[in-house]
Amino acid sequence: MIEINAQSIAFAILAVLTLGGGLGVVLNRNLFRGAIWLMVSLFGVAGIFVLLSAPFLAAVQVLVYIGAIAILITFAVMLTRSMTNLGERFVRRTAGIVVAVLLFFFILLGTILPVWGVDGTRYDDVSAPAENVATTRELGVALVDGNQFVLPFEVASLLLTAAMIGAIVIAREDEE
Repeated sequence: MIEINAQSIAFAILAVLTLGGGLGVVLNRNLFRGAIWLMVSLFGVAGIFVLLSAPFLAAVQVLVYIGAIAILITFAVMLTRSMTNLGERFVRRTAGIVVAVLLFFFILLGTILPVWGVDGTRYDDVSAPAENVATTRELGVALVDGNQFVLPFEVASLLLTAAMIGAIVIAREDEE
Protein backbone atom coordinates (compact mmCIF):
# COMPACT_ATOMS: atom_id res chain seq x y z
CA MET A 1 0.00 0.00 0.00
CA ILE A 2 1.16 3.50 -0.75
CA GLU A 3 1.49 5.70 2.30
CA ILE A 4 0.05 9.17 1.72
CA ASN A 5 2.17 11.81 3.39
CA ALA A 6 3.61 15.19 2.46
CA GLN A 7 6.53 13.62 0.61
CA SER A 8 4.31 11.43 -1.59
CA ILE A 9 2.03 14.39 -2.36
CA ALA A 10 5.06 16.51 -3.30
CA PHE A 11 6.35 13.68 -5.49
CA ALA A 12 2.98 13.39 -7.24
CA ILE A 13 2.91 17.15 -7.93
CA LEU A 14 6.50 17.13 -9.22
CA ALA A 15 5.85 14.05 -11.36
CA VAL A 16 2.82 15.71 -12.95
CA LEU A 17 4.90 18.87 -13.48
CA THR A 18 7.72 16.89 -15.11
CA LEU A 19 5.50 14.74 -17.32
CA GLY A 20 3.27 17.67 -18.23
CA GLY A 21 6.28 19.73 -19.23
CA GLY A 22 7.57 16.84 -21.33
CA LEU A 23 4.22 16.50 -23.07
CA GLY A 24 4.20 20.26 -23.63
CA VAL A 25 7.58 19.98 -25.36
CA VAL A 26 6.46 17.12 -27.59
CA LEU A 27 3.00 18.43 -28.47
CA ASN A 28 3.77 22.13 -28.91
CA ARG A 29 4.24 23.49 -32.42
CA ASN A 30 5.94 26.72 -31.38
CA LEU A 31 9.64 26.30 -30.57
CA PHE A 32 9.69 29.14 -28.05
CA ARG A 33 6.79 27.67 -26.07
CA GLY A 34 8.44 24.26 -26.33
CA ALA A 35 11.57 25.70 -24.71
CA ILE A 36 9.45 27.14 -21.90
CA TRP A 37 7.81 23.73 -21.36
CA LEU A 38 11.30 22.21 -21.28
CA MET A 39 12.18 24.54 -18.40
CA VAL A 40 9.02 23.46 -16.55
CA SER A 41 9.93 19.81 -16.99
CA LEU A 42 13.52 20.36 -15.84
CA PHE A 43 12.26 22.26 -12.79
CA GLY A 44 10.14 19.23 -11.87
CA VAL A 45 13.22 17.01 -12.14
CA ALA A 46 15.11 19.39 -9.84
CA GLY A 47 12.30 19.07 -7.30
CA ILE A 48 12.51 15.28 -7.48
CA PHE A 49 16.24 15.54 -6.78
CA VAL A 50 15.39 17.56 -3.66
CA LEU A 51 12.99 14.80 -2.55
CA LEU A 52 15.78 12.26 -3.07
CA SER A 53 18.03 14.24 -0.67
CA ALA A 54 20.39 15.23 -3.47
CA PRO A 55 20.67 19.02 -3.09
CA PHE A 56 23.81 19.25 -5.22
CA LEU A 57 22.14 17.55 -8.18
CA ALA A 58 19.08 19.78 -7.73
CA ALA A 59 21.28 22.88 -7.77
CA VAL A 60 23.13 21.64 -10.85
CA GLN A 61 19.80 20.91 -12.52
CA VAL A 62 18.59 24.46 -11.91
CA LEU A 63 21.87 26.23 -12.65
CA VAL A 64 23.12 24.22 -15.62
CA TYR A 65 20.04 22.85 -17.32
CA ILE A 66 17.47 25.55 -16.61
CA GLY A 67 19.83 28.46 -16.15
CA ALA A 68 22.14 27.74 -19.05
CA ILE A 69 20.94 25.23 -21.60
CA ALA A 70 17.21 26.07 -21.64
CA ILE A 71 17.95 29.80 -21.64
CA LEU A 72 20.45 29.22 -24.47
CA ILE A 73 17.77 27.39 -26.45
CA THR A 74 15.35 30.25 -25.78
CA PHE A 75 17.84 32.86 -26.98
CA ALA A 76 18.66 30.78 -30.06
CA VAL A 77 14.96 30.50 -30.92
CA MET A 78 14.42 34.21 -30.32
CA LEU A 79 17.43 35.12 -32.46
CA THR A 80 16.20 33.00 -35.36
CA ARG A 81 12.81 34.59 -35.97
CA SER A 82 11.91 32.34 -38.87
CA MET A 83 12.12 29.23 -36.66
CA THR A 84 9.32 30.36 -34.34
CA ASN A 85 6.66 30.05 -37.07
CA LEU A 86 7.43 26.69 -38.64
CA GLY A 87 4.92 25.28 -41.05
CA GLU A 88 3.07 22.02 -40.53
CA ARG A 89 5.40 20.16 -42.89
CA PHE A 90 8.32 20.39 -40.43
CA VAL A 91 6.36 19.17 -37.43
CA ARG A 92 6.01 15.41 -37.13
CA ARG A 93 3.83 15.13 -34.06
CA THR A 94 2.73 11.54 -34.63
CA ALA A 95 6.28 10.18 -34.71
CA GLY A 96 7.18 12.16 -31.58
CA ILE A 97 4.15 10.88 -29.69
CA VAL A 98 4.85 7.27 -30.70
CA VAL A 99 8.50 7.53 -29.62
CA ALA A 100 7.51 9.18 -26.31
CA VAL A 101 4.93 6.47 -25.54
CA LEU A 102 7.38 3.67 -26.41
CA LEU A 103 10.09 5.24 -24.28
CA PHE A 104 7.64 5.61 -21.39
CA PHE A 105 6.68 1.93 -21.55
CA PHE A 106 10.31 0.78 -21.80
CA ILE A 107 11.21 2.84 -18.73
CA LEU A 108 8.13 1.55 -16.91
CA LEU A 109 9.10 -2.01 -17.82
CA GLY A 110 12.65 -1.41 -16.62
CA THR A 111 11.43 -0.17 -13.24
CA ILE A 112 8.72 -2.77 -12.62
CA LEU A 113 10.58 -5.94 -13.63
CA PRO A 114 13.50 -5.53 -11.19
CA VAL A 115 11.03 -5.03 -8.32
CA TRP A 116 8.33 -7.57 -9.17
CA GLY A 117 10.14 -10.07 -11.36
CA VAL A 118 8.97 -11.77 -14.54
CA ASP A 119 6.58 -14.18 -12.82
CA GLY A 120 4.85 -11.44 -10.80
CA THR A 121 6.35 -12.28 -7.39
CA ARG A 122 7.73 -9.37 -5.42
CA TYR A 123 11.41 -9.35 -4.50
CA ASP A 124 11.81 -8.64 -0.79
CA ASP A 125 15.59 -8.86 -0.63
CA VAL A 126 16.26 -5.18 -1.27
CA SER A 127 19.92 -4.50 -0.66
CA ALA A 128 20.97 -1.90 1.88
CA PRO A 129 22.26 1.43 0.57
CA ALA A 130 25.98 1.85 0.20
CA GLU A 131 27.83 3.16 3.23
CA ASN A 132 30.41 5.10 1.22
CA VAL A 133 28.34 7.92 -0.30
CA ALA A 134 30.07 10.87 -1.96
CA THR A 135 29.49 14.25 -0.35
CA THR A 136 28.91 17.54 -2.11
CA ARG A 137 32.48 18.58 -1.35
CA GLU A 138 33.88 15.44 -2.98
CA LEU A 139 31.73 16.05 -6.08
CA GLY A 140 32.93 19.67 -6.27
CA VAL A 141 36.56 18.59 -5.99
CA ALA A 142 35.98 16.00 -8.73
CA LEU A 143 34.68 18.74 -11.06
CA VAL A 144 37.61 21.13 -10.64
CA ASP A 145 40.51 18.76 -9.94
CA GLY A 146 42.92 18.57 -12.88
CA ASN A 147 43.15 14.78 -12.59
CA GLN A 148 39.40 14.13 -12.64
CA PHE A 149 36.53 15.85 -14.51
CA VAL A 150 37.81 19.33 -15.29
CA LEU A 151 38.31 18.52 -19.00
CA PRO A 152 34.70 17.41 -19.67
CA PHE A 153 33.51 20.42 -17.66
CA GLU A 154 35.51 22.77 -19.89
CA VAL A 155 34.43 20.97 -23.08
CA ALA A 156 30.77 21.49 -22.08
CA SER A 157 31.38 25.21 -21.62
CA LEU A 158 33.05 25.41 -25.05
CA LEU A 159 30.11 23.59 -26.65
CA LEU A 160 27.66 26.05 -25.08
CA THR A 161 29.73 28.99 -26.32
CA ALA A 162 29.89 27.52 -29.83
CA ALA A 163 26.11 26.98 -29.83
CA MET A 164 25.50 30.60 -28.86
CA ILE A 165 27.89 31.88 -31.56
CA GLY A 166 26.17 29.61 -34.09
CA ALA A 167 22.75 31.00 -33.13
CA ILE A 168 24.02 34.56 -33.63
CA VAL A 169 25.52 33.68 -37.03
CA ILE A 170 22.26 32.05 -38.16
CA ALA A 171 20.28 35.09 -36.97
CA ARG A 172 22.50 37.46 -38.93
CA GLU A 173 22.20 35.33 -42.08
CA ASP A 174 18.38 35.44 -41.82
CA GLU A 175 18.40 39.25 -41.61
CA GLU A 176 20.43 39.64 -44.81
